[in-house]
Amino acid sequence: LPLSLLKTAQGHPMLVELKNGDTYNGHLVNCDTWMNVNLREVICTSKDGDRFWKMPECYIRGNTIKYIRVPNEILDMVNEEDLNRRDRQANRGRGRGSRGGFGGRGGRGGRGGRGGRG
Repeated sequence: LPLSLLKTAQGHPMLVELKNGDTYNGHLVNCDTWMNVNLREVICTSKDGDRFWKMPECYIRGNTIKYIRVPNEILDMVNEEDLNRRDRQANRGRGRGSRGGFGGRGGRGGRGGRGGRG
């Protein structure tokens, strides 16, 4: 779920807090499987909150991140997508189908039939 959440949040604002206490507010541009993130239009705040930096873009390594806060609308979108995906998977295989494919009877392999051990 976390990676799908980040993929859905692309283009939306978010807050990233690092393990050292610094916070980054910006719009998510991209993320990868290690949760490395690229932010655009970034405001960085120091741990004690007395220093600010404005940057056009920044890269944050995933293993330095303590937590990420995304808007509630993104959470709702991810939950809706997850429910739709589960419905599609639950409906798969229902209705009129054939026995073909890997799950059907006959064909090669499996037990029984001719040949094999004598």
